[in-house]
Amino acid sequence: MDGIVSLFQYFQDNWAELLSLTYDHILMVVVGMLWALAVGIPLGIICAKNSKLATIILAAANIIQVFPSLALLAVLMLIFGIGFKSVVIGLFLYSLLPIIRNTYVGLKEVDSSVMQAGKGVGMNSLQVLLKVQFPLSLPFLLSGVRVAAVLAIGVAALAPFIGGEGLGRTIYSGINLRDPMKIYSGAMIAAVLAIGIDYFLGRAQEKLSR
Repeated sequence: MDGIVSLFQYFQDNWAELLSLTYDHILMVVVGMLWALAVGIPLGIICAKNSKLATIILAAANIIQVFPSLALLAVLMLIFGIGFKSVVIGLFLYSLLPIIRNTYVGLKEVDSSVMQAGKGVGMNSLQVLLKVQFPLSLPFLLSGVRVAAVLAIGVAALAPFIGGEGLGRTIYSGINLRDPMKIYSGAMIAAVLAIGIDYFLGRAQEKLSR
């Protein structure tokens, strides 16, 4: 009980700092995810259209995913320097695989008879893709975005190791100072962010599936 009271008091005394770190955390994740969507969706479409390129693209994305997140961020820091840019590039790379794979699977799962019906009413290949295949594959794509977003929120907590901001700053500050309230506060907010985005995207996916 005393621990809960102490944690509540910590939130009350440090809400402005925690709010600022939460904003930084969300900003890094959002920018990284937007880049991943802008690159991952076209790559997923290419995979669905060309099986040979699909093997190469998915293999490359899998290799990136295999790298330990801290090691990847360290390499990016050496190339791009410390701070926001390196963190965002790391989140972008880690978010690619779920988006590429789910876009690819979603497009391949569309019934060929539906696409033939689109061509039968006079649509060309691009129109079939944009007006038939892509809308029907959105539940799969959202599933990939859901996985990528939760993953990115977790990886973003490592940002302080390469000079980034976010909730990881209070977590690692708490570890260094042996202050459990700092650790709990940062970890709890990050967990709430991950659970919240997972729930929101899950509900959106259910509605699209209907």
